[in-house]
Amino acid sequence: MYNSKIIGLGKYVPDNVVTNDDLSKLMDTNDEWIQERTGIKERRWVEKGSGETTASMGVEAAKIAIERSGLDKDDIDFIVFATLSPDMYFPGPGVQVQHALDIKTVGALDVRNQCSGFIYAMSVADNFIKTGMYKNILVIGSELHSHGMDVTTRGRGVTVIFGDGAGAAVLTREEDNSKGVLSTHLHSQGEHAEELVLIAPGMGKRWVNDILADNDPNDVSYYPHMNGQFVFKNAVVRFSEVIMEGLTKNNLQVDDIDMLIPHQANLRISQFIQRKFKLSDDQVFNNIQKYGNTTAASIPIALTEAWEQGKIKEGDTVVLAAFGSGFTWGSVIMKW
Repeated sequence: MYNSKIIGLGKYVPDNVVTNDDLSKLMDTNDEWIQERTGIKERRWVEKGSGETTASMGVEAAKIAIERSGLDKDDIDFIVFATLSPDMYFPGPGVQVQHALDIKTVGALDVRNQCSGFIYAMSVADNFIKTGMYKNILVIGSELHSHGMDVTTRGRGVTVIFGDGAGAAVLTREEDNSKGVLSTHLHSQGEHAEELVLIAPGMGKRWVNDILADNDPNDVSYYPHMNGQFVFKNAVVRFSEVIMEGLTKNNLQVDDIDMLIPHQANLRISQFIQRKFKLSDDQVFNNIQKYGNTTAASIPIALTEAWEQGKIKEGDTVVLAAFGSGFTWGSVIMKW
């Protein structure tokens, strides 16, 4: 059985920078309030009319990852695309990437696990490679949140957190089982699904027909809802559990972590985990301060930046971990 390893990373974020002061002109909020609760100073939002989409940002990140991998685009055997914000209700963006990159007619799979999306996508790709089914897999996390946010005081608790962007990784077969992805760990707890949710449009409660028929300007079912304190309390517990699960599986200790890249949900969550595990600043990478929460894109963007800055070196033990809507959570343990 093979391992999989990352041989190419790329990221893409829109040029448009939206600061906390910019948001204070749209809603009753301020820079101090946002930074105190989230650690976020600014985020990137796609400008309306620019033509940028979830798929197009994913394509740009993928181009960089493929170039850095040293592979040709037609060496890619499979595509896994993680997002909660597809360009269309269906089909998903995986097939758009296949077309835009003019890759041969390989399979394309979409993963809808929100903040845990990239972790789930990595696990899918890893297991396809482990079994020998595919050799080179393109994994993308991309999100365009800004066009679907309630940019008023009513929605400030959620809107100030989220940003747009994409990250991508190319995974390939590794015959040395001491290198690459050592293990992945996935969990869910659906009883808390509506604590972090976007209800409409959905066939279960409110579809487009209902929204149009009611024409209710106060209908917030098509905006994201988050029970922030409840999510925070669950996140810090599950983050800790799933990181330890991965370390234990591989007979590793916390001290063996060279780089922890948590999902960039809230800087306070990352800082809590860092303190709990007694990790130094050099062992944890955060960039939520400048990008906000980019959901499925947050880990690949952060992973790319950490690698670009030389913070990840050959032989390092790298841990990826995420928690989010579903609730879902997971981790990936890698030897770089």
